[in-house]
Amino acid sequence: MGDDCRKAVKFALQNGYRMIDTAAFYENEADVGQGIKDSGVKREDVFVVTKLLNDDHGYDECLKAFNTSLKKLDTGYIDLFLIHSPTPGGNVDSYKAMLKLKEQGVLRSAGVSNFGVHHLKEMEKAGLPTPAVNQIELNPYWRLDDIVNYCSEKGIVPMGLTVHCSVARKMMIQY
Repeated sequence: MGDDCRKAVKFALQNGYRMIDTAAFYENEADVGQGIKDSGVKREDVFVVTKLLNDDHGYDECLKAFNTSLKKLDTGYIDLFLIHSPTPGGNVDSYKAMLKLKEQGVLRSAGVSNFGVHHLKEMEKAGLPTPAVNQIELNPYWRLDDIVNYCSEKGIVPMGLTVHCSVARKMMIQY
């Protein structure tokens, strides 16, 4: 965190990266925001993703948490805000708050992270618009075809993350 984070973000943006992914859980949003400013890259050319902390589920809690993240990032708006992980009873209200933030113009897209098919169906049953994105761990050894297929059918973009190299090596040895 701190200076290393700011330098890493600045370096990445100055060398062609255009998406920065962070989360309240990572406790580095202020440093990420400063790194974006330090890079000299125009804000509108950077796609900023951050995520809702699991303890902040619920309508009012989500609104407050978003505003805290936005203040720390100091980017004027957030491109993609994700529910970091599903929680029992909190997903629908949190997502409704995210839709309100979109209406207000401070959030461009609302999505989810680590959601299974049953979590996505819960949101559909509540009559909510489909999330723009479901960010999930995805790699050749962890395919999650059921989730990817469901997302594709519903127009949800599966945003894949890979696991840490040592974990991937361990997985390769096991299979």
